[in-house]
Amino acid sequence: MKYKKINSNKILIDNIDKFKLGECYDSYKFMGCHIDSKNNTASFTVWAPNASEVYLVGEFNNWNKNSHPMINMCNSGVWNLSLSDIKQGDTYKYNVVGCDGISRLKSDPYAFFSQLRPDTASVVYDLNKYKWNDKKWNNKKIKENCNQIPINIYEIHLGSWKRKWNGDFFSYEELYEMIEYVKEMGYTHIEILPITEHPLDKSWGYQTVGYYSSSSRYGNPNEFKAFIDKCHENEIGIIVDFAYSHFCKDDHGLYKFDGSPQFEYQDKLKAENIGWGTAHFDLGKPEVSSFLISNALYWFNEFHVDGIRVDAVSSMLYLDYDIGQWKPNKYGGRENLEAIDFLKKFNESIYKYTKNPIIIAEESTSWPMVTGPTYKGALGFTYKWNMGWMNDTLRYMEMDPIYKKYHHELITFSFMYAFSENFILPLSHDEVVHGKKSLLDKMPGDAWQKFAGLRTLYAYYMIHPGKKLSFMGNEFGQGLEWRYSYGLEWELLDIKPHLDMKQYVKKLNTLYKDEKALYEVDNSYDGFDFIDPHNSEQSVVSIMRKGKKSKDFIIAVINFTPVVYYDYKVGVPYPGIYEEVFNSDDNAYGGSGQTMDKAELFSKYEKWNNKDYHITIKVPPLGATFIKGKDININKLEINKEEKILIGGKNEKLEIINRESISSLHSIKMQEL
Repeated sequence: MKYKKINSNKILIDNIDKFKLGECYDSYKFMGCHIDSKNNTASFTVWAPNASEVYLVGEFNNWNKNSHPMINMCNSGVWNLSLSDIKQGDTYKYNVVGCDGISRLKSDPYAFFSQLRPDTASVVYDLNKYKWNDKKWNNKKIKENCNQIPINIYEIHLGSWKRKWNGDFFSYEELYEMIEYVKEMGYTHIEILPITEHPLDKSWGYQTVGYYSSSSRYGNPNEFKAFIDKCHENEIGIIVDFAYSHFCKDDHGLYKFDGSPQFEYQDKLKAENIGWGTAHFDLGKPEVSSFLISNALYWFNEFHVDGIRVDAVSSMLYLDYDIGQWKPNKYGGRENLEAIDFLKKFNESIYKYTKNPIIIAEESTSWPMVTGPTYKGALGFTYKWNMGWMNDTLRYMEMDPIYKKYHHELITFSFMYAFSENFILPLSHDEVVHGKKSLLDKMPGDAWQKFAGLRTLYAYYMIHPGKKLSFMGNEFGQGLEWRYSYGLEWELLDIKPHLDMKQYVKKLNTLYKDEKALYEVDNSYDGFDFIDPHNSEQSVVSIMRKGKKSKDFIIAVINFTPVVYYDYKVGVPYPGIYEEVFNSDDNAYGGSGQTMDKAELFSKYEKWNNKDYHITIKVPPLGATFIKGKDININKLEINKEEKILIGGKNEKLEIINRESISSLHSIKMQEL
C-alpha cells in the first residue's frame, strides 16, 4: 500500500484552526474518509486530541492494528493518512491508543456509511455521485413562509411502518409505497425518527454512533437520497430527527474516544445521563460545536432535508435534568450556559447557510422564547413541540365524559399560551409506547365511543392553533401500542371502523390544506377567536379560526360528551347564511349521523357569545361540527328589526328579507340599488 504526501491535503490544513475554534461548519468535507477517484486515493482524517498514537486499520491491511500509523497534523490532535487503492465499500476503523495507554478500535465519527449491526466498522463511501432532481421543489420551498403554509407532519419509524414476515426491513425503494400513501392521505411532510446509524434497534435511533451515516438497515446513502428525492417529487417535505444532547456509550463509538472525555464533559456530573445510560456532549467545547453544527448542515446540504427536529432540548438546557447530582452554574442557577450559547449558534448557522429551514425543538418545560430570532433573545428554533397541550389534552380525553365538566380547563388552558411560541401540536410516538396505550385505546367507553372520541380528538387538534404532527398508525386507529420490531396493524383496514377512521383523517387533512383559516395565521391571536370557552357544564367549546382575509374563517363547535345538543346557539361574527362543511359524526366516518343535512343556517340579530349575531345548530355527540359562512356580509352591518336577515349590497345599501321568503334566500343575488 502506498502513502500519499500529507501536504497535498490542502483543504485539511486550511481548516484545522477553524475546526479547533468551533467555527468550521463544513468539517465533514475534510474529516472522515474522502475518495479522490481522479488520483485513485483516499484521505482519512480523525480528531483525537489526547491520543498518543492513531492507526488506520481495515480490510486493506487485514485489520492489522499497527501497520498504518496516522500523522498528527501540526500537533493539532487532528490525525490524517492518505492511501492509494482504497475503493468504495471497503471497511475500516481507527486504532486509537489513548492517553491512558489503552488501545481502542473506534468507528469513524464522520463516516458516511456503516455496517449493519452487530458489525460496527465504517464503510468507505463517495457521496458525490448522486444527481438530484428536486430543483422545482427547492425553488418553491425557498419562496414560502413556513408560518403561513399548512404543515401536517406524518411521523414515522422506517423500520416498523411495515416489516417483512421474516423480520427483515423494507428498503428505501420498497418504502416508496409509503410516499404514495402519505400523499394520498394529505400530509405535507414526513418526519423520520433518527435515521443515523445506531447499534440498538430498541433505542429507535436516539442513541447514535454514526451521526453522518444514514442507517444501513434500509439501504445505502444514495438510496436514502433517492427516497428524499421521491418525496420532493410528490411535494412532500422531509424532516429528520436528531439527538444532539447525548450519545450512546458503546465501545466503538464516541465515548472516551481518545481515552479521555473527548466528546463528553470532563465533569462527570455533567457528562453522565443516568436516566438514559448515555453521555452528554460537551457543548462548550469548540471542536464539538464544529462537529454538531457541521452535522446539521451536512443533512441539509448533502441530503436536501427540509427540516430537523432536535430531541431532548430540555436535557441540554438544564444542568439538573434527569442526571441525579448536579452543580449550579457560575451564577448559582440550573441553566446550562454553554448549551444556551451553543443552541443559538447552532440555529443561527443553519439559517445562515441553508434556505428556509425548519428547525424544531422538543422542549418539554416552560423555557421562554425557544422559538424566534436570537437577536431578540430567543434560542432561534422555528417551532417547538407543544407538550403542555399534548399532556392536558390526552389526560382530558382519557376521562369518562361524566367527569369532564370538572376538568374543563384542561381543554381550554392551552389557548392562554398558544401564541407564546411557534408551536407544533404533537400526537407523537412517545404517547403510544411504554404502557401508555394507543390513542384509540386511551379513549373511554365502548367501541363506538372510542372511535367517536378519537374523531373528536382529531377535530379539536385540527382546529387548535399550531402546526400538526401525528405518529404513523394514529390515522386508522392502531389498536396496539407501537412496537418498534413489528409493522403497523394494516390488517385492521379490513374492519370497517378502522377504514372509516382512515377516510375521516384523510378528509380532515384535506380540509386543513384547503382552508386558509386553519393555518395561515397560526402564531397570533389575529387568527383566533374563542367564541365560547366557558360551557363546562355541557363540555362544549366553540372556536373560530381566521385567515388573513375576513372571508376566510371556520367556526368549530366541539362536544366532548356522548349527548346530542339540539337548538344550540353559537355566536357568529357576520350576518347572513352559514353552512356545515364538516361533521365528525357523519355516517361516512362511522358516526351516528347527527349532522345538519346541508341545511342553511341563518343568522339572527341577537347578541350571543359576545357576538352581535348567532345561529342555532345541532351539536353531534362526542363530535365536532365545522361551520363556514356561505352568503354573509363581512361589513358587520347592523339591523334593528327582530326576526329579520340582513344582506349587504355592493354599495352597502340593504335588502331586508322577511322570514317568509327565507327558503329562497340562497338564490337571491346581491344587486346594486
